[in-house]
Amino acid sequence: MERPHYKIAVIPGDGIGAEVVREGLKVLEVACKAEGVSYETVSFDIGGERYLRTGETLPDSVLDELRKFDAIYFGAIGHPDVPPGILERGILLKLRFALDLFVNLRPVKLYPGVETPLKEKTPEDIDFVVVRENTEDVYALEGTSFQHGTENEVAIQPAIYTRRGTERVIRYAFELAVRRAKERGKPAKVTLVDKANVMTVGHGLWRRVFSEVAKEYPNVETEALYVDAAAMEFVLHPERFQVVVTTNLFGDILTDLGAAIQGGIGIAPSGNIHPGKVSMFEPVHGSAPTIAGKGLACPLAAILTAALMMEHLGETKVAQRIEEAVAKALQTGKIRSLEAGKMGLSTQEAGDLVASLV
Repeated sequence: MERPHYKIAVIPGDGIGAEVVREGLKVLEVACKAEGVSYETVSFDIGGERYLRTGETLPDSVLDELRKFDAIYFGAIGHPDVPPGILERGILLKLRFALDLFVNLRPVKLYPGVETPLKEKTPEDIDFVVVRENTEDVYALEGTSFQHGTENEVAIQPAIYTRRGTERVIRYAFELAVRRAKERGKPAKVTLVDKANVMTVGHGLWRRVFSEVAKEYPNVETEALYVDAAAMEFVLHPERFQVVVTTNLFGDILTDLGAAIQGGIGIAPSGNIHPGKVSMFEPVHGSAPTIAGKGLACPLAAILTAALMMEHLGETKVAQRIEEAVAKALQTGKIRSLEAGKMGLSTQEAGDLVASLV
């Protein structure tokens, strides 16, 4: 059987995006060569610099091109000379909505050799994944205000939840829990995080759909936590979680907390996924323009993002090679910290280290 040849779109973006993506592609090349996996990349000029030059964020013609790829490998977005919201809505959110990337997948994993701020917690305690709904909630609608700038100003920011959108992301979480449990030889568990005691309509829908879908998976343990309790449990008892499924807004917040307990955003990957269609993969961190071009950024999140991308494409051996190389690199002691400028290595040197261990 002939193996597939993958087409990967690369969007380095802004700030440190180009630097960390370069290292991710370096490691990806070595891992794919070792496993005989064939692919090609095409780079796209999308980001703050293009917007400042042309006034364009993500033209529809480019979006149409991206639909033809197997995956999108994304760096970071955010430019100091572009007002907040323009690039985020015009590029990131447009990609998520137009490509219907309804799952935001964020692993939370503590690797050996990485310090966590949680006292006495080990890699065995911190190893779960957050499934965040990615196309609804407060992100889907613009909102409006009345009597702007006056003492009587009223701001309205609506949240939208649909049964279809809620059900498909919850079902994805259950399927993921079953797969992870099989791989790890452990019972499967899914935790719903919401605020149904206050947001009784929208999050009441989440509760009902979660209960309905759970009946189809009798061997999967379930629980539901309010978001404030879940945030506390992320810190106190992260070992209780395996797969967490939650709304767009709560997922956005909780996954940064997840990144903190796994050692920082310098090692946090993510995927924006539509199963069976082109999906986009990006490190959790931003563009960090103040350190761009200085070789200070930690590339491990981008490297692990490449692994997540290959796992999604079905190339699990490539993904495993990359992840194991990152783990080995961390255990060498050569990477002293995951904070920018404190690694003890430059961005390129850290990438070279991982590549040498693939």
